[in-house]
Amino acid sequence: MHVLVTRPEPEAAACKAQLEALGHEVSVEPMLRIELLPIANDALAGAAGVIVTSRNALRALAASPAFAAALKLPILTVGPGTAELARKLKFERVVAGEGSAADLVPIITNAADRTPGPFVHLAGETVAFDLLKPLAARGIEARKIDAYRAIPAQSLSEPMKNLLEGRAIDAVILMSPRTARIYARLVADAGLAEYARSPAFLCLSPAVAASLRELAPDRIVVAETPNSEAMLAAVTRVATLSTGV
Repeated sequence: MHVLVTRPEPEAAACKAQLEALGHEVSVEPMLRIELLPIANDALAGAAGVIVTSRNALRALAASPAFAAALKLPILTVGPGTAELARKLKFERVVAGEGSAADLVPIITNAADRTPGPFVHLAGETVAFDLLKPLAARGIEARKIDAYRAIPAQSLSEPMKNLLEGRAIDAVILMSPRTARIYARLVADAGLAEYARSPAFLCLSPAVAASLRELAPDRIVVAETPNSEAMLAAVTRVATLSTGV
C-alpha cells in the first residue's frame, strides 16, 4: 500500500521508517514546518510542573537555558510518544496521557491535588485545544509558553501532484485538524480535489476527520485512540481490507 505521510519533520522520517518496516511504500509531504522558539532561563520559575502537548515543545525546552530547571520538575505529556522522548531527555517524573490534550485535564487535576502551585504549558503558538480554560474552571493555575510555531506549506510539490493525479496514493495520514485543513486547501488550490478524495484518510481523532468536510473524501478511518501506535494499527487494518490478506 502506498501511504502519504503529512507530518512535519522529524516525526515524518520516523513514521516513514515504521511504515516501510511494515512493507508499505511511503511518500512524505509535510503540511507544516516547525520552527523552535526561545524559552527564557526563568520561564519555569515557581512552577509545580510542566505540561507538554508536543514533542516539538520538548525539543525547544531541551535546547533552552530553562532545561536544567525543567528536569527537576514532574512533566505531564500528551501521549506515550512524548513521554518516551521525555524519558530519553532524562526526566525522572513522567506522566503520560492517552494522546489528546483534553485527556490530560483529569491527569493534571490529580497532579495539582498532590503538588499545589502553578503549571507551565509548553506548546505551539496555535493549539487545537486550549488547556488553560478547563484547568482554570477547576481552580488550577497554569500559564502557556509558546515553544514553537508551525508554518503551513503553501503548495504541493510537483511529485506529489503527479502521484495524486495518477491515483497512486492509497492512504493519507493526518495527525491534526490543522494539518487536515491545510491538506484539503492545497489539493483544492492545485485543482486535484477530485483525485484526492479517493485514498483512505487515516485520522488521529474525530476532530481531524471533521476538518476534511470540505474535501468530502470517500473513506475516513479514525484511530481507536489518539496516538501513533493506534495510527499504525489503522494503517494495517486498511491494508488488510484492501488486499484481503
